[in-house]
Amino acid sequence: MRITIIAVGRARRGPEQALCKDYLGRLQTPAEVIEVEERKPLPPADRIESEARLLLDKIPTGAIVIALDGRGKAFSSEDLAARMQTWRDEGTREIAFLIGGADGLDRAAIDGADLVLSLGPMTWPHLLVRVLLAEQLYRAEQIQAGHPYHRAGPPPGR
Repeated sequence: MRITIIAVGRARRGPEQALCKDYLGRLQTPAEVIEVEERKPLPPADRIESEARLLLDKIPTGAIVIALDGRGKAFSSEDLAARMQTWRDEGTREIAFLIGGADGLDRAAIDGADLVLSLGPMTWPHLLVRVLLAEQLYRAEQIQAGHPYHRAGPPPGR
């Protein structure tokens, strides 16, 4: 299985880029980040729509598409690991994660996704979202492998 993170915006050298690269480099699963950017000055609604087209154009053929959006489904790390394992077991060859720009994802990108995933109700800078996602992908692999990297205890109330 291969993972592609398709994100709006260019990450400049800095801690966010370094952390994202570090976590993706730890993965056993091949992974890459593809960056897209709308350079024309457009009104916000037009820019979001244009960014969605740029993101959608980069999705590998046949990929499971996961759009990151605050209104999506929140998964625990264990749930994400289980879902990733299921896709792997079903023979999924490509998974593409879509990360919108500062104004979020266009409805077309959200509606066309196989899964809409939320990293929680807080608003995160879109460059940090890459880091959070990369860490969770690494954590998912470690959970699947039974590695002690993931040491979360039981959920509250259990």
